[in-house]
Amino acid sequence: MANLKEIRNRITSIGSTMQITSAMKMVSAAKLKKAQDAITAMRPYSSKLTELLQNLSATLDGNAGGNYSTQREVSKVLFVVVTSNRGLCGGFNSSITKEVVRTVAEKYADKTVELFTIGKKGNATLGKTFKVVDSRDDIFENLNFESVAEIATQLMELYIDGSYDKIELVYNRFKNAATQIPQVEQFLPIKPVEEGTTVANSDYIFEPSKEEIVLALIPKSLKTQLYKSIRDSFAAEHGARMTAMHKATDNAKDLRDDLLLTYNKARQAAITNEILEIVGGAEALNN
Repeated sequence: MANLKEIRNRITSIGSTMQITSAMKMVSAAKLKKAQDAITAMRPYSSKLTELLQNLSATLDGNAGGNYSTQREVSKVLFVVVTSNRGLCGGFNSSITKEVVRTVAEKYADKTVELFTIGKKGNATLGKTFKVVDSRDDIFENLNFESVAEIATQLMELYIDGSYDKIELVYNRFKNAATQIPQVEQFLPIKPVEEGTTVANSDYIFEPSKEEIVLALIPKSLKTQLYKSIRDSFAAEHGARMTAMHKATDNAKDLRDDLLLTYNKARQAAITNEILEIVGGAEALNN
């Protein structure tokens, strides 16, 4: 058994760890509130924009989306992987890594797969297995629509010039503070409206034409889709970190309590031994 000094040092060390994890939990909780409000407010807009685009596209010819909806034989795929820049967030980043590896193995095992990473953790982990063509780790320092729109424009250009036949988004969707759901979404080409899908049929007058409206909406819809995905991941990251730090604080508290119990038992045993030694010495002097 460790001596009393070693146990005291461990108790002090664990107390310091508890203070750090508790502070990180509170910081993540404050950031989560702002990130959650942002993604909650954005989801209806993104959904409505996608619905509007689908309704218009369904009433036009199959190639209404122009170059963005051109279906090509898939031989080269780009994965846009959204992770975090920092760790200490539980399985947040590892779940994305596993999802990318699983998707590639199931759908693109015989294809050329390259990555565009957003976040340092995805680049550091997946870069050992796949080729990373570009990485944007600075996006979370000032997360706004303009900076994400630049990335979306870059991805659209890569698809239009034929560099890739398909682009997939992989990110964590925010459900609540304790739950993040790995998502794989097709970014390009634009998915056609599935057969059997009910499309709203309203008698509208379009100015300019439907075709021009669709072609103008597509880039905006793609930028919004990417921005929503990164916003989702951003909120999920803070939720995962808050939960992880909460569990770490609880585990540290349990460990500290166990060590305190061990310390008190060892201290009591030491005192008992000292008393026995004193009594034994007194008896020896009397004899």
